[in-house]
Amino acid sequence: MSDVEEAELIEPQESEILESTDTTDEEPEVNAGLNKALDTYRKLIEKNDGIEPLTEKEQEKLEKRIKEIEERDVVEKIEEHDPVEIPCEKGKITIGPPTLTRFEKARIMGARALQLSLGAPPFIPIPKTARISLDISMEELEQRVIPITIRRVLPNGDYQNIPIDYFDK
Repeated sequence: MSDVEEAELIEPQESEILESTDTTDEEPEVNAGLNKALDTYRKLIEKNDGIEPLTEKEQEKLEKRIKEIEERDVVEKIEEHDPVEIPCEKGKITIGPPTLTRFEKARIMGARALQLSLGAPPFIPIPKTARISLDISMEELEQRVIPITIRRVLPNGDYQNIPIDYFDK
């Protein structure tokens, strides 16, 4: 007999059936994490005074604060948000600073230096002071001749595509 046939022949015992039906009648605890946090909060407040127990007024104040915390809405699930492009009007940057950040500059110069080292034609006449491809890419970035667009993204996924010539120098 195979394992599949043996598994089909085994029937659940009555005690297993009773256990599974009993759990549906009980309501799960509303928020165990919240209750634990409130208990810890209560203990901390009571320990702060340490030597003397809380007065009735302080106890009422503590209970009021705990009640306020319990009544707060708990966000269980964040609604899905489809990323939206924020339009970029000429010269108006709405996400981030109006200049390139040092990270954006480094990324642009590194990518362009790699392109140049792999044989891409430069967009400017090569300066006499340039010794490596990074020097050429730095000069191209200063003159804003690299055809590149920066995408700045907000934490919710919304983004703005900004052409490099929109940035202040």
